[in-house]
This record gives sequence, structure tokens and C-alpha cells, in this order.
Amino acid sequence: MKCRRCGAVMPDGLLRCSKCGADIRIVPDYNPLDDVLAAQVKGAIDGSEAPLDDYEYEDERQKRRRDDRSGRTSYLNEGTAVRRNTGRTGKTGNMRNSGNMRSSGNMRNSSSIAGRTYGGTGRRPMTPEERRRQAERKRARKRKKRIRALIIFAFIAVFAAVIGVVLYQFSYKGQVRKGYKYLQSREYHEAEEYFQTAVNKKPKRAEAYKGLTEVYLAQDNAEKAETMLLDAIEKYPDSAPVYEACFFFYTSVKKEGEIPLLLDEARIDVANKLSEYSAEVPEFSLDDEDSFEDVQQLSLESSEKTIYYTTDGSDPFYSDTRTEYKDSIQIPEGETVVKAVSVNKKKIPSLTVTKTYTVELPIEAAPAVSPSTGQYDEPKEITIVVPDGYTAYYTMDNTDPTENSEIYSGPVSMPEGSTIFKAVLINGKGKLSGITTRNYERTAN
Repeated sequence: MKCRRCGAVMPDGLLRCSKCGADIRIVPDYNPLDDVLAAQVKGAIDGSEAPLDDYEYEDERQKRRRDDRSGRTSYLNEGTAVRRNTGRTGKTGNMRNSGNMRSSGNMRNSSSIAGRTYGGTGRRPMTPEERRRQAERKRARKRKKRIRALIIFAFIAVFAAVIGVVLYQFSYKGQVRKGYKYLQSREYHEAEEYFQTAVNKKPKRAEAYKGLTEVYLAQDNAEKAETMLLDAIEKYPDSAPVYEACFFFYTSVKKEGEIPLLLDEARIDVANKLSEYSAEVPEFSLDDEDSFEDVQQLSLESSEKTIYYTTDGSDPFYSDTRTEYKDSIQIPEGETVVKAVSVNKKKIPSLTVTKTYTVELPIEAAPAVSPSTGQYDEPKEITIVVPDGYTAYYTMDNTDPTENSEIYSGPVSMPEGSTIFKAVLINGKGKLSGITTRNYERTAN
């Protein structure tokens, strides 16, 4: 006997090669195709047995393999018995080898016969009924797979939906939704609790603050809402949504004028995010650093559509005396305070711009009085030239005239005898001009 791996000659009865250590295979290789082809040839010749199909061939091959394994295992477990029958085993191997040689010749013959009988495939063609049944079985298996997949998918979808609903109920949005539900039914205490829970979950978002604002306003407690929102802004100055919630409150209570004040104090990055709430302040055409010596015309400009102003010192956004800017504003003599705001599309005003203008007209010299000092023997009319913006006052008893003296309203008749006539001009700001004095002596006719 020779080793199949290294070719070394070994005595009978050894189970392992003494040279390379490979296992000795006592049972020769078995080729089940030989039996299958022999059966096919025999059936084709005498018609006594139908040729084996793939299923029968597979069963026969598996059976041969099981027999081969069981025979080999028996041999390995009962090595002493094999060694006692070594001679017969060798003879058997020789017989099988000779049988294999004979079957090889039969194989060639049976292959040609089978090829002629079944078109070269070696298997019997399927009838239409068999093909139909096979196709039906395949469709049934596919339907079962689809149904199984749909059931699994439906189960997963239902499970995911349930988990999603549970998570949503306890989420920020779920709490806000419940809060509005109780707010609509006027259950304010429950609504406040849900909104407050949402605020605690995400204190930098606006929705829960707006919900709390509506709860407090529904209970006529605007002060509590404002305090809550201003505290939130102080605590989270980097949160633009918190500012938006506060703007929502001021818009709800018609106090939009507070919004530009908050924006002016906000951080630059936050103010940039809230640019839609800001309004550009109006520009004044006149500077108020210096006073003017004559009446002025003031113009206002803004990129916003509407500008309101006042000249009485009141708030230009809230005051009932405010005026919408259309034409230039006249600045009269004296001091005038002009306040103006621009209003954007959201009806939110800008910061208030305040300017104080002073117009001081130059003081006139002493008024011109006629006739001049002298003696007159006939009646005369005393006149005073009064410039615009001034009022003339006079005396005839040698005292200096003031704003409490006689107001000049027209020519004054010169009395008989000696008269000292004095006149003065006083402007709208109460400033007096110089005093003009005239001495008159009128004799009787």
C-alpha cells in the first residue's frame, strides 16, 4: 500500500503514514455517478425502470456518503478487526478498482445513450403540469415571504409610533401643546404648570414663555408676565427667542415703545438676529448745538415709512398731540423741543430722537420816536416805530418804561406843557431794547 500524499510504501494495517503523518484511507473513493449512469442505461435499454431524476440522485448520493462515513467510522473505532481482515480488505479494494475500470467504460456508453434519450441533460423533461405546479409553489412561497415581511414591518411601525407618542407627550413640544389645550379650556393653573415644565426643559426657547404670557394676561396680570420675561432676559441675555417672547408681550399690551429700549441694551449678536424688530431713527436736518438768529425750517428723514413728532416735549409715539411728519417744521423764536420717532412695518417705533433748538433774534436798538425833542406851539402826534416780534411800551412821567407800562398801539397826542416821553421795545422772550427819551414843550395857542 502506498501513501496518497508522499507515495511512501507502507505495510498493511497502519492507519497513519510513518513518513509524512497523513491518515491512511482504507476505503476507496466512491463515485455515485457510476451507479446513476448504470441505472439510467439499464432503464433506457430494457424499459424496466425509469431513469433517476436530480432528487433521486441527490438522495442516492447522500445515502452513499452516509454509508461511507459510517463504514469509515466503524473502521476507525474497530481498528483491530480491520487489521485481522487486512487481506480481504486489500482484495476488496482490488475488486472495487477493477469494478471502477469496468464502470468507466460503461459510463461513456451510458452518457451517449442518455444524451440521445433526454437531449444531453441527463434528466427527464418536466411535463407542463409539473412546471405549473412548480411555478405555483414558488409564487406561494413568495406570497408567504411578503406577508411575513408586511407583518414584521407593521409591528415595527406600530411599536415606533407608540414610542414616538410617549416621547412626544413628555417632550418640550408636547408640554407646550398640553399647556395651550388647558389654556383654551380656561384651566389656567394646569396650563401654567405645563408651560413652566416646558420652560424648565428648554429655557432658551420662546414658545413656553409666550404660553405663560397668555396665561397671565388672561388673568389680567400683565405685571407678573413682564417680570417673568425681564427676569428671563437677564438670566439668558444670549437668547434671541427669549427677547422675542418679551416683544410678544409688549405688542400684546400695546407697549411697543419698550421694544427699542430692550434692543438698544441687547448684545450685538442678539440685536442682529432681531433686526426685523428694529426701526431706523429719523435724521434731523438741523443741528441743535448752536442757537439761531432767525426763524428756521426743520426737515426729518428716515428709511421707514412713517415718522411722528411733537414740539411740546411729549412722547412722539404715545402722545395724543403727536403729528405725522409730512412737511418741514417751523422753529420760531425762543426755545423749541422737537421729539421724533420712526415706525417700521411691524408698528414698532425706533428710539426717540430729541433736539432742542434756540432762536434768538437780535435785540433792536432804542426805538425810533418822533417828533424830536423841542418846543411846539401847535398839537403834535408822537409815534414809535415797532419792528416785527416786538412790543413798544412808553411813559410820560419821566419813569423808565417796562412791560407793565402803557402799551403803544398807535400815535399818542402831545400834551400841553412840559413832557418827558420815554419808549422801549420788548421782544417775545421779554428782552428789552434801549430806552428812547424825548423832551417836549408845548405852548397853548
